[in-house]
Amino acid sequence: MSVEENIKQKALSLGFDLVGITSAQDIDSTQKDQFNNWLQNGCNGQMEFLARNIDNRFKPSTVLPDAKSVICAAINYKIKPITEKNYLQIASYALYPDYHTFIKDKLSALADFLKSIDKDVKYKICVDSSAIAEKAIAMRAGIGFIGKNRLITNQKFGSFLLLGEIVTSFKLEPDAPIEKQDCGKCKKCIEACPTGALCENGFDARKCISYLTIEHKSEIAKELQSKIGKRLFGCEECLKACPYNEKSPICEKKQIGFEAKNVKLTAEEVLGWTEKEFNAFAQNSVIHRTGLERIKRNALICRELREPQQLP
Repeated sequence: MSVEENIKQKALSLGFDLVGITSAQDIDSTQKDQFNNWLQNGCNGQMEFLARNIDNRFKPSTVLPDAKSVICAAINYKIKPITEKNYLQIASYALYPDYHTFIKDKLSALADFLKSIDKDVKYKICVDSSAIAEKAIAMRAGIGFIGKNRLITNQKFGSFLLLGEIVTSFKLEPDAPIEKQDCGKCKKCIEACPTGALCENGFDARKCISYLTIEHKSEIAKELQSKIGKRLFGCEECLKACPYNEKSPICEKKQIGFEAKNVKLTAEEVLGWTEKEFNAFAQNSVIHRTGLERIKRNALICRELREPQQLP
């Protein structure tokens, strides 16, 4: 078995569902130009951090000067469909332990495996918040293609995927990138988007309910509030509509500590939270970063839209 296959087998044994390898060469300048245009049009909203270190984002060697390869791993987080309609909705990934910590821990174990092969190997672990264009890296590593929902999509696992990378000085044989797979004529995600944030050629975060309920710091525009419905944190309409996700498997990783909580919340319950109660609920969750003030803002909108005829 080759070194590359050994690394992949180790990654799978740690709980990842997909793993691919690519070089640490700069990412195609076309993707950088598209990202710059997206920023110039203001589509990032209040996410100013996306405009920082743009050159670094498309140049893996800035993360690690001696970089030769990038190992990209993905974990499936799809949960069983929730049938109860009387509670607030929370994005599936937020029901799991904080994926930043979970994936970093697993990648650290994979990095230890690299060091067992070569004790002098250098590496840098990246998970979401690092300045690296991880979807472009994942596509080049053969993990999947970027669908019209602007998410990495895999033929087997769909787009309920969380990504993490190890940028390393270890020179590895790269996998073939995903080039030909795409969504074809399907527009189900675009049609399902409650606010029109998705279109055939792009995505405007300023209209996206996930952005509005998680990242947007100020008051949400009235015309967009009316689209939020019972969504307390995030929105998954584009994922639920995707045909790839209809047949993708449910995440079954209880044995390694990656299990979604069964949460049943009402707007009144959230609006009554103290800071201590919120911290207890959001402990080891990505929800914690959004903060109680914004979560209560969202709950108030959900309460005002609770009449059935007003829900999307």
